[in-house]
Amino acid sequence: MTSDLCHEMSLLVQADMDGELHAAEAARVAAHLETCAACQEFQHQLLALSGVLRRDLPRHRAPDHLRKEVRTRITNRTPGPSASLRRWALGIGPALAAGIVLFALMPLGEGRLGMSDWVVAAHVRALQPQHLLDVASTEQHTVKPWFAGRLPFSPPVRDLASQGFPLVGGRVDALPGSPAAALVYKRREHVINLFAWPTLPEEQGKQPVSGSREGYNFVGWAEDGMTIWAVSDLNERELAEFAARWVASATPTM
Repeated sequence: MTSDLCHEMSLLVQADMDGELHAAEAARVAAHLETCAACQEFQHQLLALSGVLRRDLPRHRAPDHLRKEVRTRITNRTPGPSASLRRWALGIGPALAAGIVLFALMPLGEGRLGMSDWVVAAHVRALQPQHLLDVASTEQHTVKPWFAGRLPFSPPVRDLASQGFPLVGGRVDALPGSPAAALVYKRREHVINLFAWPTLPEEQGKQPVSGSREGYNFVGWAEDGMTIWAVSDLNERELAEFAARWVASATPTM
């Protein structure tokens, strides 16, 4: 791998994390990351730092005059500092660069991307060739043990084949603040990615959510100390049905 290519990829990796890439560009980034340890490490540093920023930084509402100026810039399409900051930050080390870029792109008051954006982006990346499954199996008793030693927690794995949502496998994924188990289900030709990770402090007490992004529907909820998100191009009604059946299939604890 050439330094010029990695220089370009470092910009694309950041854009990929921000959900800014088209499918072809995201696939190109994914292919490069499979063979370049340096860019993999850069991505991991970005994800880790993003999690720290989301978890630890205080959040404040931007002053009204600043919010007004930002809206004016967006409306007038005035070039902002993001591109130049990204180029400049590359020369000062991956970890510090990540912090500068993420802070520059983060509106005051809330993160630039909500968790729904992250899980939809992870779903889209997973749909690229050879990225959907690390373990391919329809057996929950095969998939669940596979995660042992690969994650610092044991994710719930449930078989919904009899209810029209067969399990086809899983993989380890990365989301801000935590590694995640990604369980893959099917509904006819539709793929459902179900992400699960231990509930973070800032996620406690949050209400279930649902919505859509870029043609993909999502639902998110919490149960038994785990945060769960399901994403698919399946229609809203059937995805809600999947979520309801997944929750109802939980094994009662004694």
